Amino acid sequence: MGILMAGIDHSIAPIDIRTVFSFTKRSTEEAYAWLKQVKGIEGCVLISTCNRMELYLSTGEEFEGDVFDLLCGLRGLSRQLAQEYRSYFRIRQEREAVHHLFRLAGGLESRILGDDQIITQVKDAFTFAREHYAADHVLETLFRQAITAAKKVKTSDELSPSDQSVVRTAIRTLKEEGFTFEGKTCMVIGNGVMGKLAATQLQQQGADVTVTVRQYRSGVVEIPRHCSRIDYGRRMDLFDRCDYVLSATVSPNYTLTKELVAQCRSSAAEKAALTASKHGEAVFSDDGKVCQPKPVVLIDLAVPRDIDPGIAELEGVRLYDIDCFREEAVSEAQKKAIADAEACFAEQMEEFFDWYECVDVIPRIQSIKEQAAIDLENRLTKKLRALPMEETEKATLREDIESAAERMMNKLLFGLRGNISEAAFRECIAGLEKVYKENGKPYVREDNDRQP
Repeated sequence: MGILMAGIDHSIAPIDIRTVFSFTKRSTEEAYAWLKQVKGIEGCVLISTCNRMELYLSTGEEFEGDVFDLLCGLRGLSRQLAQEYRSYFRIRQEREAVHHLFRLAGGLESRILGDDQIITQVKDAFTFAREHYAADHVLETLFRQAITAAKKVKTSDELSPSDQSVVRTAIRTLKEEGFTFEGKTCMVIGNGVMGKLAATQLQQQGADVTVTVRQYRSGVVEIPRHCSRIDYGRRMDLFDRCDYVLSATVSPNYTLTKELVAQCRSSAAEKAALTASKHGEAVFSDDGKVCQPKPVVLIDLAVPRDIDPGIAELEGVRLYDIDCFREEAVSEAQKKAIADAEACFAEQMEEFFDWYECVDVIPRIQSIKEQAAIDLENRLTKKLRALPMEETEKATLREDIESAAERMMNKLLFGLRGNISEAAFRECIAGLEKVYKENGKPYVREDNDRQP
């Protein structure tokens, strides 16, 4: 029995490497179907975001595989390529893996400290694994504990002094570089969670924002308030009028290619030249080139990339990808908040390991509780028969007695576990199993004990 994880993230791998190991919902579903067939894998949860990919496994003693090799197999990589990529991965197990998940869910491993989105991403990944029957009871308990701890940490104002996300950091970074948004024309490609957040933030900065929607959804998809919409297929009709174009989709293909943008800007330049000539204005710049359309800033927040990096070679185009937006500085108040978060994680982790280290004896504990309830009822059978009650009332009373006995034993056993060593606790379990046996067989309630 063990907990293993393999992960790749923005701190050690550039975007093109992360792209190789990114998973869509469909490929994640396929991964679960394949992983569940691997001998020794009891459960799995895969987290894939724009900044990271992490696979968590719950394994039995018969598991003899390598988590990294499994991931390379899922991506169809050759052995040579796999070896080239290994240095970008971090392999963790047991307490180290658990600690990392707690930090991840709490936003301590994010590009943006206290990132608002990561806890939702972790929760969604866990939910998706449950829906596909991939997460076993160990990972279910682990992820619930991590998400609970992360919610406690998110109440810290110092850790995240305001709503944090890569979108807000991108806007702040661009403003620091001298860009402005008031009155500017912006197009957001993608209407998912990231796209909606981007459109809302740009609109709040005073920009005129248009969001792309797919044609077959154009009549039903909701877009952020005060934003316009345009069919995705007509995005280039608006492109040459934009000051900013931000793309954040889950598409495996480019939403903007170099050829498409070059053609659009060339057409825009020709139109500008034609208009200028009609008005008697200069058609050529000082270097003899046809006047270019206005500059445009492209912001790519997707992994895999949405925007062809070759576009950056075009004149008048400024391209930023998600790796351009980082927050390195940590204030003293944030350092204290991180320490407080770690203390919270440590408490929740110990609670998890108290359970995890004895997870193999839980079926035995359940059996002891059931035998204790039967033992108690057997001792009360004669008294129950003598009670002046209807049989339905007696049956209800028996069930209440059994339930109370199980709750009492549950409190006793797990309370005991918290106050003695694991070895001593296991000895107690073994002793109780002997107590609740007669001649090597457990007590069995006879049917006639139920009769009046």
